[in-house]
Amino acid sequence: MAEDKSKRDSIEMSMKGCQTNNGFVHNEDILEQTPDPGSSTDNLKHSTRGILGSQEPDFKGVQPYAGMPKEVLFQFSGQARYRIPREILFWLTVASVLVLIAATIAIIALSPKCLDWWQEGPMYQIYPRSFKDSNKDGNGDLKGIQDKLDYITALNIKTVWITSFYKSSLKDFRYGVEDFREVDPIFGTMEDFENLVAAIHDKGLKLIIDFIPNHTSDKHIWFQLSRTRTGKYTDYYIWHDCTHENGKTIPPNNWLSVYGNSSWHFDEVRNQCYFHQFMKEQPDLNFRNPDVQEEIKEILRFWLTKGVDGFSLDAVKFLLEAKHLRDEIQVNKTQIPDTVTQYSELYHDFTTTQVGMHDIVRSFRQTMDQYSTEPGRYRFMGTEAYAESIDRTVMYYGLPFIQEADFPFNNYLSMLDTVSGNSVYEVITSWMENMPEGKWPNWMIGGPDSSRLTSRLGNQYVNVMNMLLFTLPGTPITYYGEEIGMGNIVAANLNESYDINTLRSKSPMQWDNSSNAGFSEASNTWLPTNSDYHTVNVDSCSVTHARVQWRDLGTLQPLLPGFK
Repeated sequence: MAEDKSKRDSIEMSMKGCQTNNGFVHNEDILEQTPDPGSSTDNLKHSTRGILGSQEPDFKGVQPYAGMPKEVLFQFSGQARYRIPREILFWLTVASVLVLIAATIAIIALSPKCLDWWQEGPMYQIYPRSFKDSNKDGNGDLKGIQDKLDYITALNIKTVWITSFYKSSLKDFRYGVEDFREVDPIFGTMEDFENLVAAIHDKGLKLIIDFIPNHTSDKHIWFQLSRTRTGKYTDYYIWHDCTHENGKTIPPNNWLSVYGNSSWHFDEVRNQCYFHQFMKEQPDLNFRNPDVQEEIKEILRFWLTKGVDGFSLDAVKFLLEAKHLRDEIQVNKTQIPDTVTQYSELYHDFTTTQVGMHDIVRSFRQTMDQYSTEPGRYRFMGTEAYAESIDRTVMYYGLPFIQEADFPFNNYLSMLDTVSGNSVYEVITSWMENMPEGKWPNWMIGGPDSSRLTSRLGNQYVNVMNMLLFTLPGTPITYYGEEIGMGNIVAANLNESYDINTLRSKSPMQWDNSSNAGFSEASNTWLPTNSDYHTVNVDSCSVTHARVQWRDLGTLQPLLPGFK
């Protein structure tokens, strides 16, 4: 009851005095009395209004306390002892946030990136005509590759690389393409190719294929229309006037074919000479024609739509030639010009690596980037620029902010005819020192156009060179059969119109010790098998041990130096 009475008295006093307690009335227990006019209570009200009014009050000696009104508290917060610590804390917070952002960016920039599919495991290069024959005609085919996918996965391969299988003649190992959108009947059908792509992807593998943009076959429809000057195809190839009398052609200049002799050939239909950097059955496309560039990109799109995961672009350094027709400089200036017939006898400053060539390669990269937007579906692009110096080859990586090839293929180890610690060291260090910062290396010890490892260096180097591939940072690339130590064949009495020297490394894969090394059930194969297939084959006991070693190296690869 006493407590209720006290509350009523407090309310009554408040109502009588109409005073607001702003915290400056220190004794709230003093009873409120009715003020007389001019009393000290009026002075108190006046002084309170003065504090809250516009005049600047003097707070000297007054300390902040609980219940202080906002307007008065603001006066205290502006004092230096409160304002400075507050500003210090604010800027420390801003600085901390900026430091955290900078540290995050630095960690992202400096930390090793996750490996993409073309970096995380070996590539296995297959010459399809020599890998496995499925229809008993003596030629390897696409179905044969599909039948052997379990073997490829057992090696811990991540990417299958198939060389040219397009419809073409036998000239230059099927690199004179008659139709870029068709599979040559020797290898099967387009349905066979589609089934192979699906099977490769079902195994968790990726597929890259060869693509030859520099030239076509002289049987290609584009060339047939160009030689008759039909519509836009008139300038699809490089034509120039030349003199042709009594079966002898006087070419526009001294430019030579890679295979020797003049790179100009007279066409009786058009009555002009066309340019070919390789065989006369392989006329060079005119890449200064925008229509040609677009045609090639459409072909890339065609195969990307089929599910191909990337390309190896061959002979890209030959894409452009100088517009002028000046003679190239002789290596031996005292040599009689009429006797200069070999490719190595000229400096090829006007027919290789011309200004604008890298722009064309970058445009191919941009086309593939259009198909690389889905997670895990990045499209790889490699370039073949053999016979270049390493410092020129690595230019195909592109510029820091302009990507070109994911990597140019590095075959310099496969060019060693003798091996020593110094020679291997020089190749490796030269590549790594010339390679642009942040780019990815690769290594090869064999290929279709080079002698096999055992024939160059000897059987004793098979395991050590395969091991070297996996201990170096980068993507290891092996040519079919190198994992079991296959050697060159002695090619003789062949019905093919090839340079025999380039056939020696393309003999049938040696699967077992049965007839034709298990490659084919046909009575004859397109090339003979090597005579050592009874002991050097996939199923032999010694090779099985080597297989396990090779597979385990592939598993170990991400843990080795350079794979952080």
